[in-house]
Amino acid sequence: MTEPLIEKTTGWRGTREIWIEAAYQALLENGIDGVKVMPLAERLGLSRTSFYGHFSDRDDLLNALITLWQSKNTGNLVRRTEDYAETITEAILNLFDLWLMPELFDSKLEFAVRNWAHTDASLAVLLDEADRVRVGALQTMFERFGYDAAYARVRADTIYLTQIGYISMIKDGPSEPLGPRLQRMPYFVEIFCGKAVSDAETARFFARHPLESQT
Repeated sequence: MTEPLIEKTTGWRGTREIWIEAAYQALLENGIDGVKVMPLAERLGLSRTSFYGHFSDRDDLLNALITLWQSKNTGNLVRRTEDYAETITEAILNLFDLWLMPELFDSKLEFAVRNWAHTDASLAVLLDEADRVRVGALQTMFERFGYDAAYARVRADTIYLTQIGYISMIKDGPSEPLGPRLQRMPYFVEIFCGKAVSDAETARFFARHPLESQT
């Protein structure tokens, strides 16, 4: 095979990070069957040999994608439930930052991983564990604000299943305009916890998510 031009002219063989990024994009675009070494090499203008300078095999790359998903989505969700908040309504608004900031929670990656798990039994086990950890963190958040364990679990399930269902229905991102979606979020908070969001909490939340920064 002819050496790709980028390697031939510069000697650069890429980094582990750019291979993971290329695999991430391929996963989002074509599902797990699109994450294969040769197509990724062609996408990057690098050789198959350069891949093996960073990964032992394709499974090693797939494990890196799974680690990215675990760290970003599960890790950040758990951390958000533990963030400082004076009220349960403020705590839920902190959580809602995840649904609006892809750098904190990647909904497209979540959708892709859930589809991938349908054909990968070992990943399905990890997905079940992630769901358990996330719901457990949400339940603990409610209990921290005095909710009985049984009610806390049902409220945690309601938040989590609502958002995962939302993600599953909109592969390419929200189809609704952001403005109305943001305006409804304080009402969702009240439904989820039974308490109204204060004007000050609403103002702080909207200040974190001005419409002009979302377009």
